[in-house]
Amino acid sequence: MNANRQTTVIQANTEERTMKITASNLIPWAGLAAVAAGIIFAGIQPIHPADELASVTTGAWAIITAFKTVMCLLFLLGIMGIYARQANKAGWLGLAGFLLLIVSWWLQTGFVFAEAFIFPLLAATAPQFVDGALGTIARGQASAVNLGALPMIYSLGVGVTYMLGGLLFGIATLRAGILPRWPAGLLAVAAALTPLAALLPHAIQRLAGIPVGLALAWLGYALWAERHERAVEAVAGRAGAQLGQSGAE
Repeated sequence: MNANRQTTVIQANTEERTMKITASNLIPWAGLAAVAAGIIFAGIQPIHPADELASVTTGAWAIITAFKTVMCLLFLLGIMGIYARQANKAGWLGLAGFLLLIVSWWLQTGFVFAEAFIFPLLAATAPQFVDGALGTIARGQASAVNLGALPMIYSLGVGVTYMLGGLLFGIATLRAGILPRWPAGLLAVAAALTPLAALLPHAIQRLAGIPVGLALAWLGYALWAERHERAVEAVAGRAGAQLGQSGAE
């Protein structure tokens, strides 16, 4: 009976340890996703094709929007990992910022998917719709066709949540004190200043996204770097334990 009970306890402890190791390994990989997404986000801004009908059927548009689709999915994973790492200390402010950012990038994924795979197909059959959607969403111009609730969904669901989410999430990360303070501060400031980009010429408005992309990539790298630090600490701990046992013998 005792042997069976000990075996059960050992198995339970092993399963629990395996679950903990799996969870701890997922967060650094989510950090790597944030690094990739942030680099793509920052990198495409200076080279993004003009948001107009003539660009939709070009090869550059197909490549950039495909990267943007992957970027959105990676951002969802990366932001979840950044939040999970500091959830215990981020508080309600961190939760609010996290949820706002997730909503923003979740909705952005839908719009980017349309840019990549739907707009090119409609460019020839419904050019006014495509031009109106691009003008309203990207340039903030009134559309000649009825787009329904799309402009409001993009403005509130993507734009406002992006700004408020980045601001709150950056501040919460600063207060939590787990991840580096510089990228957290950069995220908060860059998100807060996002509305000012509307005052810039459209050709350079996209450049306002570069600091946000770099900040999230930096935070993601901090998560990924912790994986190496923990591995070094584990090796050092095992080496210390072996030396202690050798000394005891």
